[in-house]
Amino acid sequence: MAIKASDLFIQCLEEEGVEYIFGVPGEENLDMLDSLSRSKKIKLILTRHEQGAGFMAATYGRHTGKTGVCLATLGPGATNFVTAAAYAQLGGMPILMVTGQKPIKKSKQGRFQILDVVSMMGPITKYTHQLASADNIPSRIREAIRLAEEEKPGATHLEFPEDVADEHTESRPLKPSLARRPSAEPKAVRAAVEKLEKAKAPILVIGAGANRKLTGRMLLQFIEKTGIPFLTTQLGKGVIDENHPLFLGCAALSSGDFVHRAVEAADLIVNVGHDVIEKPPFFMQNGGTEVIHVSMRSAEVDPVYFPQIEVIGDIANAFWQMKNDIVPSGSWNFDTMLRFRKAELEHSRSIEDDPRFPIFPPYLVKKIREAMPANGIICLDNGVYKIWFARNYCARQPNTVLLDNALATMGAGLPSAMASAMVYPDRKVMAICGDGGFMMNSQEMETAVRLGLNITVLILNDGSYGMIRWKQANMGFEDWGLTYGNPDFVKYAESYGAKGHRVESAEHLPQLLKQCLDTPGVHLIDCPVDYSENDQILNKDIKELSRKL
Repeated sequence: MAIKASDLFIQCLEEEGVEYIFGVPGEENLDMLDSLSRSKKIKLILTRHEQGAGFMAATYGRHTGKTGVCLATLGPGATNFVTAAAYAQLGGMPILMVTGQKPIKKSKQGRFQILDVVSMMGPITKYTHQLASADNIPSRIREAIRLAEEEKPGATHLEFPEDVADEHTESRPLKPSLARRPSAEPKAVRAAVEKLEKAKAPILVIGAGANRKLTGRMLLQFIEKTGIPFLTTQLGKGVIDENHPLFLGCAALSSGDFVHRAVEAADLIVNVGHDVIEKPPFFMQNGGTEVIHVSMRSAEVDPVYFPQIEVIGDIANAFWQMKNDIVPSGSWNFDTMLRFRKAELEHSRSIEDDPRFPIFPPYLVKKIREAMPANGIICLDNGVYKIWFARNYCARQPNTVLLDNALATMGAGLPSAMASAMVYPDRKVMAICGDGGFMMNSQEMETAVRLGLNITVLILNDGSYGMIRWKQANMGFEDWGLTYGNPDFVKYAESYGAKGHRVESAEHLPQLLKQCLDTPGVHLIDCPVDYSENDQILNKDIKELSRKL
């Protein structure tokens, strides 16, 4: 019996295990919306802007490994997905964007609102396709979701024209296939183990591609057996508990930090889950320290990255093989690396109790870490504070520090926290946003309140685009063009039905954090911050201290 194409589309998504569709429907989506209204398995999450919907879908994918689905109409709705598509594509988050379109078989309104959305999405997705026939819906959805989730995960897009959505077809949903990641080749594992056993001071660098299920468990077992120290990139934070005594820090700064000195002390680097979208934690040189590349994908070689050994395949399986094969060397010496880590911790302790007001960033990081449980999730927008949290916030579990060191977009912090609270309703969730980034998607406060989410939104208020202002000063330019006014954030929160709070002193901050995290609902905290010493500490003090060591 023939069924309507839009009904088939929703049935296919149900078969794929989709739980939510985030988005802003338009008139070209009305058939699909009607079909969705009868679904018992998929919930529509109506947002106030398509960008927020895309960020939420991407964060859902980041947490679950399953494809987050988002919906928009044609024209401006589709173009509003562009930033979210790039965010997911660069950040390795599986999403499927579904956009509407005018009828493609018979024009009703000329070229009104019509853009070539498929071509627009081509450069920023893994797959984009216009559905021209209802019969092809099952195979195209299966293909879009397969590619979204396949390493490296990313963005896919389907355009669903309204006349196709109204067609009828005999097609039925396809069953998802069972697929296993390929295992690393034993000869490559053996070569890597031999190289490690002969080294004098090997080190592990854990990157974005290692932030997957089971990888952290196998890496921890490998580290516990061998005693080899490790550091992370920003997107590798939390793969292993950073309270571990062999943790050397996060490569948050571009160069010159204590952690970079630790890398320089190594004579062999095992680069785990390297992704070229991140700023490199080290640069290779001819005749310099050799590198073992362990990842699902072969290395993308350039003048500063040309590994000598590659172990390609499932990373967890690769380290399981390496752990079983390796015999820890009695000649390994990690004293220099660990000395740099000790110096970094001592430096951090020397500045993190400064009770000035507006709040000093190291104090802020310490108090938030104290307030959040081990499985609590912080979702950072993009700004100078991201460096402080990447360096100083101790991540205890995978995907508990969500920051964007790929596209590095503003505006993602609040939607990311909202999706996190939906995936993990029993965990503490906090969005940490600059005032500039918060205002880019602040309308989603209404969505958070309507959904009954439990989140705390901390706004770091300095009345400027702080990261760019810091760079401007560092480059010797005049302080110009980067300051603005803000609304009364407390009243702004209350206008949405959220609870608004304002930090009045350094001592007041931890009290407010506890109150908000322990009280259900949507809370907003307006927190004045003092970035005046960023350049002195991050650019000068740290690099000078690490150089002296």
